[in-house]
Amino acid sequence: MSNAEPAGLRRLASELTPTAIVCLTIIALAAFIAIFAPAIAPYDEGTILTNESFASPGNGMLLGSDYLGRDIASRLGFGIRTTLSVALAISVIAFLIGSAFGFFAAIMGGWTDTVVSRTVDALISFPAIMIALIVVSSLGSSFLVLIVTVAVIDSTRVYRVARALGMDIVVQDYIEAARVRGEGTGWIIWHELLPNALGPLAAEFGIRFTYAILFVSALSFLGLGVQPPHSDLGLMVKENMQGLLYGSFSPLYPALAIAMVTVSTNILVDWYLKSTDANLPEEL
Repeated sequence: MSNAEPAGLRRLASELTPTAIVCLTIIALAAFIAIFAPAIAPYDEGTILTNESFASPGNGMLLGSDYLGRDIASRLGFGIRTTLSVALAISVIAFLIGSAFGFFAAIMGGWTDTVVSRTVDALISFPAIMIALIVVSSLGSSFLVLIVTVAVIDSTRVYRVARALGMDIVVQDYIEAARVRGEGTGWIIWHELLPNALGPLAAEFGIRFTYAILFVSALSFLGLGVQPPHSDLGLMVKENMQGLLYGSFSPLYPALAIAMVTVSTNILVDWYLKSTDANLPEEL
């Protein structure tokens, strides 16, 4: 690690605003719960503790029970674990696919850029939720199908960002110098394009991560995402909607968790963009 990197991190830390600190704390807490949910949850996510649906807090149940008599607090911890893990996997795969194709199209140009870009435009023209519903309902809603489907859909958005960034970089003199030296396409992408686009891509990763959380939660709410007995924040909202009729807050806890994580991530992305010289392409 160069001396500039820790210096940059120290500068970012010194520019943390109170709002950014609160948001960072919320995300860190959610990450802690996601990692250690099996150890800190009082009960397993599928354990039925009472015959009473939507029981009030008490008898070892911190937030009461859900519609089947399971501990809400335990399922909330496992739900955060599942939702964040799936969303993170989706975001990582989407960025691997989208950035690789985006940079490749930018540096190759010509027919390669045209064919790949028009293919991506065609995919983007279809509503993302419609594509996901068709694929998941056809192939089943396993974790693998869910992650790959949403990642491929999301990679089209990442492609546009990576390509726009790449088009701004490939015209620089150091790219031409690398070509004159005889460097290959892979070397230029890895050593020239990626380091210079890392800041904006990091911001875009936060946005895509938020999108993945909301998208997976929406699919689970519709019954095509994470399936029982696994807990997922969107699934928990769906399962416990009737609790509102009985004065139970059971569907509000997962909804609040979704809102807090997504809003905190967006605020941190805005703070990061303002605190650094990283800027997403204006045409996006």
